[in-house]
Amino acid sequence: MNFDPPYTAAKFIPTMGMLFGNTMVGVSLGMDSVLVSVDTRRDIVECMLCYGASRWETVWPIAVDAARTAMVPSITSMGITGLISIPGMMSGQILGGANVMDAARYQQVIVFMISASVALGVVFSVVAVSFLVIDGMPQLRSERIINKAMRSTGGKGMGQRTPATTQSCSSIVRLKAWKNIDSR
Repeated sequence: MNFDPPYTAAKFIPTMGMLFGNTMVGVSLGMDSVLVSVDTRRDIVECMLCYGASRWETVWPIAVDAARTAMVPSITSMGITGLISIPGMMSGQILGGANVMDAARYQQVIVFMISASVALGVVFSVVAVSFLVIDGMPQLRSERIINKAMRSTGGKGMGQRTPATTQSCSSIVRLKAWKNIDSR
């Protein structure tokens, strides 16, 4: 974008504001999608872990779905820019007296930068949350998931497990397998 120097406050601060603002939307959508998917598919995740799947094999379909969901707003806005909506940066430059072609180029660069930063942020956050929920053992750490029903009712909502039932399916199956090996 031909900044000279690249850290000029008049160009750097608005550009970073646009990048961070759009990235936050994608990251929050991706993280929420991972947590909701793991919570709703808890039995499938635990079953896959019981049968010896690695945490990457278990998380892969959930992470792909979450990344797709999180990238939808960015891809949609990139598709309609210039056809349906004229973005604020471009219209501001045109109203300020800049050349229309320069304003369009700046807007193209900004849109691609936003899409790239959203994609990177989504990938890193989805993988991090996925590996936080399924630890290195690999076991599902369901206590790290706080679902919306529990948050809204102060911990007494649907989906809350009592201490007697918090032991996951994978740990029960592993315990039974160890007992069978010991009894032989």
